This record gives sequence, C-alpha cells and structure tokens, in this order.
Amino acid sequence: MNKKQSYYMQTDLIFLFTLFVCVSLLAIFNAQQLEQYEGENFVLKQILWFTAGAFIVAAIQFLDLEQLYKASVYIYGTSILVLIVLLISPESIARTINGAKSWFTLPGLSLQPAEFTKITTILFMAAVISKHKSKFEVSNLKSDAYLLVKILILTAVPVSLILLQPDFGTAMVYLFIAGMMIILSGINWKIITSLIVVISTVSAAVIGFVIKFPVLAQEVLGIRQYQVNRILTWFDPTQQSSDATYHFDRAYMALGSGQLFGKGMGSLEVNYPEAHTDFIFSVIGESFGFIGSAIVIFLYFMLLYKLVTLGLSIFKYSSFGTYFCFGFLSLLLIHVFQNIGMTLGVMPITGIPLLLISYGGSSILSTMIGLGIVYRVAVENTIQNDYLFK
Repeated sequence: MNKKQSYYMQTDLIFLFTLFVCVSLLAIFNAQQLEQYEGENFVLKQILWFTAGAFIVAAIQFLDLEQLYKASVYIYGTSILVLIVLLISPESIARTINGAKSWFTLPGLSLQPAEFTKITTILFMAAVISKHKSKFEVSNLKSDAYLLVKILILTAVPVSLILLQPDFGTAMVYLFIAGMMIILSGINWKIITSLIVVISTVSAAVIGFVIKFPVLAQEVLGIRQYQVNRILTWFDPTQQSSDATYHFDRAYMALGSGQLFGKGMGSLEVNYPEAHTDFIFSVIGESFGFIGSAIVIFLYFMLLYKLVTLGLSIFKYSSFGTYFCFGFLSLLLIHVFQNIGMTLGVMPITGIPLLLISYGGSSILSTMIGLGIVYRVAVENTIQNDYLFK
C-alpha cells in the first residue's frame, strides 16, 4: 500500500508547482494594489482556480497513458467542435472583446476555448506521432513527409478557427508547438530545412509588407490597426507615437525601476494596463528586482529540464508519453519566451500570459490539465522503473 502511494508522490513536480503558486499569488497580490484594481480580489480567485486545477490533476491520475492515447482523437475532435460553436454563438454567450470573439462569457465565468485546445492538440499530436513511429520503424523521406502532412493538417484546423476569431497571438503559439514537434519527432533534416527556409521567407515577407505598407496590410491580410501598431512598435519603437508605445514604455519602466532587489511587497509605483495578466513579469521585476526575476526564470528552467528528462526516460515504455512531454515543453517555452520577451521589448506585444503565474481561469485550468498528464507520465515512469529493478 505504501509502495503504491509512493508512485503518486512525485515530490519534484509537487515542489515546483508549489513554488509557482507562491510566486503567482505574491505577484498578483502586488499587482492588485494598483489604483486600477481597487476593490478587486484576484488573489482569492486565483487560489480558487489553482484549487480546481489541483482536483483536475488528481482526477487525471485515474486514467493511464493507454486510455489517454486511445481517447486523444475524441478529445481533440470535441475541442475543435467547441471552437466552431464559439464562432457561431450569439453575443449573449460569446461577446466580442477587443475585436476578437475568443471567450464564452457566462454569468460569473469566462472561458477561452483556445487555451484548452492547445492541450488537446498536443495530446492528439503526440498520439499521431507515436502511432506513426510504431508503424514506420524504419523511416524514409516518404514516411517522414507523410508524418509532416499529418502534423500540419491537425494543427491547421484549430489555427484556422482561431484566426477567424481573430487571435493571431494564440495562433502563433500553435504553429510554434507544431514546429517543435516536427523537429523532435525525428523527421529528416532535409525536409525540416526546406520547411524552415519556406517559413522564414514567408514570415520575413509578411513582416516587411506590414512595416512598409501598414495601411495596405490591413486590407490584404485582414489584420487590425492595433496589431499593425504592435509590429511597428516592436520593429522600431523610436519612430512610433507615445500612444502606440504606451504599454511597452510603462511595463519596461516598471521592470527597470525594481533594480537589483526590487521595491518589496505593496510598493508598486508604476501604473500600466493588464498588470495582473499579460504584464505580470513587470510586477515581479518592480517588486523583487533582478534577483526575483532571475529566480522566476530559473524555476521555469527547472520545469523545462524536468520535462526533458522525464520525456527521455519514459520513451522506452511509452513514446506517446515522451511526445506529450515535449509538446507541453514547447507550450511552456513559447509562452515564457514571448511573455518575458515582450516585456523586455525583444518581442511584439501580444495577449499571451505567463503560464502558471499570470491571473486567468482558462490559462490556469488548461495548464493544470497539461501538468496532470505530465504527472501521470511521471507516475507510470516510476512504476515501470520500479518493476524493472524488482
């Protein structure tokens, strides 16, 4: 009995999760001290989201990887159906917010389906790659091209629906995850190199087109003025108006004003929008300085390292578990890089949260679902290793 219980005590994951919860609550507590959040209690709400997420993690442990593997196609299909329902739903339950129809807005509750579809897409992608690898044990250019097509198709479906909302930032997350999975799935480098060249050329052409012809880009590409402004601000903030660079200027000012050790709890002086969500890293920088910011980045490094080692360790028992760990790693990596990058000015501003720290129900719950599956992978890895040494 004690042995069985020990399988479910993955102390390293529990410890890391606890640290992220503490950082999140401290940062959100500081953020809500700003005048714009007067009367709000985001800390309590975040505790409730984390608590709900913990129950989800526990519930996932009743499923094994084989059951998740078999159910992945149905879970993915259901999430795609929800995205379609979102697009055709009336404004009463799916209001357009900031020009995008991305949320179900129910009484007392708002959920963003695209956040959950990230996890279901990774889950199904891991199953597809695992099944393909077991079928084609000896790969060649033809089989690798076939796998590439399958990954691109199952990624294109949610991306197309998300672009219709429109939500370009979230769509880019899916494309990054697909790119990482293509590389990590072992597809021939000749195919990957050709793909990288094509994507890089198209991306450079699109960005150049937006920078050179911003008005025409809105008509041809269907992007909005604020999205054009974000690209222009990222490319050359010195040439933009103070209104266009307001978010970046304020967030950057807050981050830098923390200096080495920060101003401490309840001492924020710089007001800026979305401090508790998109710009939570600026709150951390102002509150706890360079030291605190570095510790947070180190926590993410430790979590990413755990995902790499766990993925490599479980491969001999379950390639499906391996590819899910790598997919979840890709999700964390792009969110952390993009969110912190936009705060530092090296990436354009998007509405991508800092996972496990930013306030938000959809973000927390979807990430906890992913962590729950990773936790199950760790449990099965422990069980298999225990059997191996018996």
